[in-house]
Amino acid sequence: MGEYNYTIEEVEEILEDLVHELPQEFFNKLHGGVSLIDQSKYHPEGIGQDLYIMGEYQKGIYGNMIRIYYGSFMNVYGYLPKEKLKEKLRDTLRHEFRHHLEHLAGERGLEIQDEIELEKYRKSREK
Repeated sequence: MGEYNYTIEEVEEILEDLVHELPQEFFNKLHGGVSLIDQSKYHPEGIGQDLYIMGEYQKGIYGNMIRIYYGSFMNVYGYLPKEKLKEKLRDTLRHEFRHHLEHLAGERGLEIQDEIELEKYRKSREK
């Protein structure tokens, strides 16, 4: 997988700090919490493994959770200075929390926006 600038423990520490920035109300019905997963995850529509999943919100019978993929972050952003990496992690974490909050509210705005971005990716790959 290559050499990374950050260990999983270092990224976990950054992620914990970012989680503590959020209001406690955001965690309502997030029974599985936020987890840093030691793997890369590719989007199934990616071509040649060029489309990483950085994080995802999962709904399930055992509760809702947010997963952040350490391997994906290191493959895409592992070379960044710590503050820039922290910004990317913050963006992803807040994106996934927005999915959670919209789910609780019965909204789909971010899902629609994500689908629009995926469609742009598909069109860019057709060229």
